[in-house]
Formats: sequence, structure tokens, C-alpha cells
Amino acid sequence: MERSKIVVLDFGSQYAHLIAKRLRMLGYYSEIALPSAPLSAFGNAKGIIMSGGPASVYDKDIPEFNKEILTLGIPVLGLCYGHQQMAICYGGRVGKAEVGEFGIARLELTDAGKKSPLFRGVQAVSDTTQVWMSHQDAVLEAGEGFEVIGRTKDCPFAALQDLTRKRFSLQCHCEVKDTPEGNKIFGNFAATICGMERNWDEDTVLNHIMESIRAQAGDRKVLLFLSGGVDSTVAFALLNKALGQDKVLGLHIDNGFMRKDESRKVAEAYRAHGFTNFISEDASESFLKAVAGLTDPQKKRMAVGENFITVRDAVVSRLGLGKDGTSGVLPGGGSASGTWLLAQGTLYPDIIESGGTKNSHVIKTHHNRVDGIQKLMEQGLVIEPLKDLYKDEVRSIGKKIGLSDELVMRHPFPGPGLSINVLCSDGRMAECDVADYEAAKKELAALDTGGIFCEDCHASLSMSVLPVRSVGVQGDFRTYRFPAVASFVKDDGGLAQGFLHLPKKWDKLEALSSRVTNRCDKLNRCIIKLYQRPGLKEADFALQEGYCDKRRLDQTRDADDIVLTALHKSGWYGKIFQHLTVNLPYASSKDRCSFVLRPLCSEDVMTARFAWLDKELLEGIVRDIAALPYVDAVFYDLTNKPPATFGWE
Repeated sequence: MERSKIVVLDFGSQYAHLIAKRLRMLGYYSEIALPSAPLSAFGNAKGIIMSGGPASVYDKDIPEFNKEILTLGIPVLGLCYGHQQMAICYGGRVGKAEVGEFGIARLELTDAGKKSPLFRGVQAVSDTTQVWMSHQDAVLEAGEGFEVIGRTKDCPFAALQDLTRKRFSLQCHCEVKDTPEGNKIFGNFAATICGMERNWDEDTVLNHIMESIRAQAGDRKVLLFLSGGVDSTVAFALLNKALGQDKVLGLHIDNGFMRKDESRKVAEAYRAHGFTNFISEDASESFLKAVAGLTDPQKKRMAVGENFITVRDAVVSRLGLGKDGTSGVLPGGGSASGTWLLAQGTLYPDIIESGGTKNSHVIKTHHNRVDGIQKLMEQGLVIEPLKDLYKDEVRSIGKKIGLSDELVMRHPFPGPGLSINVLCSDGRMAECDVADYEAAKKELAALDTGGIFCEDCHASLSMSVLPVRSVGVQGDFRTYRFPAVASFVKDDGGLAQGFLHLPKKWDKLEALSSRVTNRCDKLNRCIIKLYQRPGLKEADFALQEGYCDKRRLDQTRDADDIVLTALHKSGWYGKIFQHLTVNLPYASSKDRCSFVLRPLCSEDVMTARFAWLDKELLEGIVRDIAALPYVDAVFYDLTNKPPATFGWE
């Protein structure tokens, strides 16, 4: 019997599958479909949700939408792009918003909104509730039959409904945790509006994964790269559980990009858990050679991903793991005994950010989606047990099958490791970068930042632009723009000691960051300078020649270890999702560097807020990093996701 479901139409949003995940977590089975899907795809559907997307509804090349879907007579909820598409379909008007919104906003419920079944039980404070926005376009005129049920300061048509046709639409993203009442809204839509009963749970998910592994593997064996991170560890445990240790081999490759003593700690943790079917390979020289002299972030990621394939082939050949026991190339096709599959701990966000759905855009190229991997996938030689899951789901599954917190709750550590935290430059800014950099400085100079910072902090604000691009995601598009730098110099002369204002009240800084990224087109991050080496002036800093080599990696390892050790000792390690230590080629000379601290809180990787560390903890971290003999400056990233991604490359 076909299961009742909510169908999510994927217009290419970074969050489309997060909508489906939220519904499933609430107990309502959901499926993804293209917006061009025929009506036959909606059998037993109780409701439809139209996702966000990177396009503008008035563009020429937009995702094809089968408007007959709206004639099905079942409830429909539009979000972001879906909100705008709904307005267009019913005679409304959409255009460029006067002010784009990226990040947290307050949704004010109208009188109709307070009575709406969509907002039933929503605990609005002073008639407003927190929501997460990520848009540059907006509904300028509601469709026929629709009434306004919510608005924000900069978005007068932020929430609309037509109760007669059971049509609802929201400019915000209910699927992210920074819309705290999002689950309540989805629950209202599924249960109250669609009349759906709960029909999905964690046991069902686990059984589905196990059955899929056995069906895809058949009588073949599986080789899995083990980074030591949560994803590959849980994938390894699931493969072992489904197939047995004799049919699974874990390969941990020390690529030279690991954290301090990381490879040793990974091996010890696996042995303690009872895993004996894994080997370690030191391939650091091979990987360092692969990225030598590269400055383009995408080329670095691709070089790392392709080199994994090279190392894999060498190990397969040496161990005789080929089809005939001697070949160093994993065989294509066939299902003869002895054939090996390649397994990966890929999560759905990896696929989405690599442009893995029809309507989505590339945010960054993941090492597990490079050409070599794609060719193996085309041959049916790649198995990815976690590809439909998100980080919190993976951790939950890991705990369910008996993995310890030491393995499951470790901060994520991607396959490319610290290589993507070491920003590279030939020491020169390209001509197009110079033009954008000057434009960014003009934008920032014209921005009114008055009143952003508390008077009781006794610090004066100065703003500048860092001449280093970093990656971001705004309106489902990848951006590669400059960070704004805030410096708060104490009236008591804190700069003379090198230490600038260390924040105690983070809310004003978050407001500053949002203001900068919402109003400046050339900026996608805002960071605060916490330390500058005594004796240096701003004019002493310049873009330096620097590549991803052992010297800079060792610098990053030292600083990163200082932060992680302090987080563990203070109990903060378990309070944040991930910390990244970013090495910038921006200093007084090329043998020196600056660091950006990037601790984040997140549930699903698709969105995040920068962590509000205790002042005393942060002060100790900054002083210890400043004591390293090659450090010129220390910054702290104040940017949420969106508009910035977790990392800088």
C-alpha cells in the first residue's frame, strides 16, 4: 500500500531536502520531486511544499513548473522562491526588494496571521516571531484572493494565505533551526491543514539504509576512505553491520592535511571500538605535491580529490584487491566475487553544494564529487549509505548502532582537511579583484554603522576591507567576495599591547555583521580584529605570497590545537558544531601570517550561527595564539551561514 506523503518541489534551493528532512523528523513521510513533474507523481500526496531556489521568478531561464499541480485540490505551501512563484501564478507581482534580507529577521503576525491555522500555537513575542531570511527579490503585490498574515521590517508581504484554496506562502525558510517555530509551522501544515497522520520514524530510516547497502553491494566487497570524521566513521560502522567486517576494508590516508596528531588518535579510537578491518597509509608527500603552487580554491579541492583516487589505486594494487587479485584498477561492471566497490561518507549537503540537483547551483566543489569519483559512480562502483541524510541524522544513527560519543560527537573534519583552511596567493591581486576591492571599500565607507556598538564598551569603531576573497552563499548562489573588518580600539590604549576589544556582548556584533552583508554587494563576511602585533601599523599589512605547504600547515596545526585544547578544557567543545582555524596570507612578510577563528553552532550544516564564546575563554585563546612567533594578527568571524559558508574556500 502506498504511503501517504508530503511532496517537496525542488526549485534548486540549498534547503529543499532540508524541508523533507524536517517533515520526516516530525514523523511525516516526504519525497522530493521536480517542479516539472507530471500529476501522476502526486499519487497519495496529502500536501505540496514549493521550495526556495537560486533563480528570480522573472528571469528567462527558470526551473520549469507544471502549473497544473496547483489544480490538484490539495494544500500547497510556498517558501522563498516558492512564495514568489505562488504569487505570480495567482496574479501577484514580484521584483527586486528595496533591501535584501540575509539572516535573522522578526516576522510580525497580522490579525489574520494570529488566527491562521499555519501559525496555530506559534509562541510569538509581542506579536513577532524569529525567522530566517535569504532573499533579494520579494513579493510586491499579493495574488488574487490572498491576504497578508505576516510582515517584517523590510518585507511587507512576508507571509500570505488563501484559506479558501488552502494556499499558504512564506518568504522565510521554516526548514532551518534559526526559524525556531519552523517545526510548529510544518506540523500545522501537515497535520491540521493536510490532515496527514504520522507514518515515519528512525527505525524505518535505519532499516532502509541497511537494506540498500546489502542490495547494492551484493557479493562484492567495499573499500571506504576513513578521514576519522563523523560521516566516514558512521558509514564504516553501517557497512560493517550490514555486510560484516570480512567484506569491508577501511583505508585511513594521512594526506598531510590532518590536525595535530589526528591520524594517531583516529587509529586508537577505531581499535578501542573493536574495528580491526582498517589500515593507515601515509601519503602526505603525494598530496603536498598535488597542491604545490595552487592558489585557486576549486583547483585545490579537485587536486586533493583526484589524488585520493591515485592513492587508492596504488594501495589497491599493492594489496592485490583487484578483481583478479593483482589489478590496481577497480573493475567496472560485473558482479564476480572479489569485485570491490568504493564507499564514501557523503551527506546530502555535500551533493547540494556541489550542484547535485537539476536546478541547484555549485556552492563549492567537494572532494567526493570530482571527475574521478563521478566516473566510478557512472560505472556503479560507488556506494554512499548516508547520501540522503544530514549531520544530526548521521549522529543519531551512529548512536543508535552503538558508536561512542568520542566517535560520533567529534567536530566534522572534511577529507581535504586543513588544506582548505590555508588560503593561498601569489602575492598579487588580479586586476578584476582590484576593481572589486576598491568598490567594496567605497560601499563600506558609505555604510552607516552608527549605534551598532554599545557605548558602555568604551571602544571606537573603525571599518576596513580585507584584501582576501572568501566563499559565501547568498540567495542560493555562490559568492566569492571580500570580508569587512571591524576593529574596536579601547579608549585605554588596548592597541598598544596588541590586544583590541574582546567582545562580551555578541548581539551588537551580529547586528553589525548582518547590516554589512545585507547592504554591501561586494562583501559577504564581517570579521573582528582581536589582536595585532605591537609595533605594526595597518599599512604594514599586505597580501603575501603563500601556498599550501608543510610550513603553513604546521602553523595552522599549532594555532588550531590551541583552540581545540581550550574548547575541550572549558567544556565548550560540545557546545559548538565545528571550529575552523583559517590561515591568511595577509601579514607584514611572507614568513608570517594572520589567523581567523571560526567557531560555529549548527544543526544541519545548511545554516549556522557564529559561536558566542565566553570572553575569558576567548582572551586565553587569543593570547596563546599571539605568542606563536609568526603571528601578526588574529581575527574572529562574525558571519552566519548564509551569507557566508563554514569555511573560507
